[in-house]
Amino acid sequence: MACLERNNKILLELVQQPGNNKCADCGAPEPDWASCTLGIFVCLNCSGLHRNLPDISRMKSIRLDLWEDSLVEFMRERGNSAAKATFEKCVPAFFYRPQQKDCIVLKDQWIRAKYERREFTGEKTYCQQSYCSDFTLRYFIKEDSKAPKAVISMNDLNAVFQPEKVGHAHGLQISYLQDEHMRNLFVYHENGQVIVSLFNAIRATRLAYLQKKHPTLQDNDFIPQLTRRCLKEGYMEKTGPTQREPFKKRWFTLCLMNRKLLYFKTPLDAKELGAVFIGTESHSYSVSENNGKSSRGGRWHCGITLQTPGRQFVFMCEQEQERREWLEALREVIAQPMTAEDYSNEANLRRGK
Repeated sequence: MACLERNNKILLELVQQPGNNKCADCGAPEPDWASCTLGIFVCLNCSGLHRNLPDISRMKSIRLDLWEDSLVEFMRERGNSAAKATFEKCVPAFFYRPQQKDCIVLKDQWIRAKYERREFTGEKTYCQQSYCSDFTLRYFIKEDSKAPKAVISMNDLNAVFQPEKVGHAHGLQISYLQDEHMRNLFVYHENGQVIVSLFNAIRATRLAYLQKKHPTLQDNDFIPQLTRRCLKEGYMEKTGPTQREPFKKRWFTLCLMNRKLLYFKTPLDAKELGAVFIGTESHSYSVSENNGKSSRGGRWHCGITLQTPGRQFVFMCEQEQERREWLEALREVIAQPMTAEDYSNEANLRRGK
């Protein structure tokens, strides 16, 4: 018992050291588990994914399990920083590194790529391969189709995993502009490695496109732009431009990168019904609570007023918590300074209307 307490105390001290105090795979704080074969500290969720690699990674609780002296010494010699120097030595700039809140398939394939396939140790060169050189994504209806259904430019393309929306653990949403309107594709593959490889291929091609478009900038400037999650999405009710029209339930998506609030009839619609550009406060954009209750067919009563230079929009949320989240997200966009590209997008959206 004394040995158990001593060794667990040492492990608890080790996990508080810089590098060890976050999960080696997703960055979650205060990891409680460790791989005694890889010498890393990980969170509960990632420990479950490591259990799928029993020949490579053996998991133990740093609080509850019995640790032999030799294993404790191994953990002392290794740790997350040392493991990262080995298993993440050659991670390409475009490769997505999952975070705590990312979906399982991204974390699982990141773990398998590092420890099972050893893609980033420098032992293999295929992770440095080049991707599509004409900066497009082409998709076909059938494998033997002579012409693609669409040729999608990397300029306005985005990809994000949406397992709940797609209804599949490997569900991926690909969005792009078509005739100045957002178009969505929802795809999945039964093989997690295949769908994550497609996702990272899109990121690689986006990076190459941005490098050519902005040759004076560094890769670190591009990484946040390769693929990006929306700030907020969900259902709200909206009325028309005169605010006398009946309220209709719509699915909304708000993205910080393009400063647009898009709305669809359902989450899986291929095309948007409309878009609202969100500028800055200095350009007459603002958002506030609206406590007036709908009398025009709306079922929800937690209101939001979005003021733009050309129109006032009124939305209704079902719950107060939803309203708070939408207000916070919209205010974050309004507080973000506009770029030259933002001004161009705003002008194009106005001309389109």
